[in-house]
Amino acid sequence: MKTPFSFEFFPTKTDDGQNKLLQVFDELNALSPQYFSITYGAGGSTRERTFGIVKALAEKSDTPITPHLSCIGDDKAEIAEILDTYKAMGINRLVALRGDLPSGMVGLGELPFALDLVKFIREHSGDYFRIKVAAYPEMHPQAKSFEADVQNLVNKYQAGATEAITQFFYNADSYLYLRDALAKQGIQQDDFPIVAGIMPITNASNLIRFADGCGADIPRFVRKQLADFGDDKKAIKAFGFEVVTKLCERLIAEGVPALHFYSMNQVQPNKDLIKALGLID
Repeated sequence: MKTPFSFEFFPTKTDDGQNKLLQVFDELNALSPQYFSITYGAGGSTRERTFGIVKALAEKSDTPITPHLSCIGDDKAEIAEILDTYKAMGINRLVALRGDLPSGMVGLGELPFALDLVKFIREHSGDYFRIKVAAYPEMHPQAKSFEADVQNLVNKYQAGATEAITQFFYNADSYLYLRDALAKQGIQQDDFPIVAGIMPITNASNLIRFADGCGADIPRFVRKQLADFGDDKKAIKAFGFEVVTKLCERLIAEGVPALHFYSMNQVQPNKDLIKALGLID
């Protein structure tokens, strides 16, 4: 059986960008992914863009659309309204996250952590939503310890999360260590799949910025090689493709339940990887 895969999009800031994203969606949707996730814009106008793209994609195809929902700084009434809006659209999957505190905002709101959000979704909507949460093979940058981070993931599972998607990583051992740490607590992949988040490497400076921002580790040999390539985009893409293909092959050999590609709203890098991995006919 082929390993299932899915893609993440982020909402664009302009109508022109949204039209381009709809075209990207059509091309990637032709590969038969399990679902598409859409990142969440906190705050008024960005949030409306998230709703707009979720609605547009949900109407375009039967492939499930899975919006991200973050809770920090929001109150329960606002979150309840969003849950009801999605339910009315027929959306029944969510990615529940804490999110980043919007600049200038004081206080964490009524639901300060993703765990609180998972509990609230279950309290408000029962079992209607399949809830995905974030997992961190290399530990959340603000976690007290690896053990505390694993326990937080266990707590989210016990509160009603149905699946986790990892932060991107390039060291397969970190993913396997997290998987095994959960197994030691009696949580197997069949109960609570840990989907591997995969970031294609196409641009060195963007990759390093993302990694530094979220605490993901870029192996020293990858950083050094990317630095040596300088502005040679062709060499960076070829090397990045090789690194990510080998990572995915190892994960598939280890029985990863699914791969979730951080698409960066692009077609080719993701399509090339999926073809190389034999995930489509």
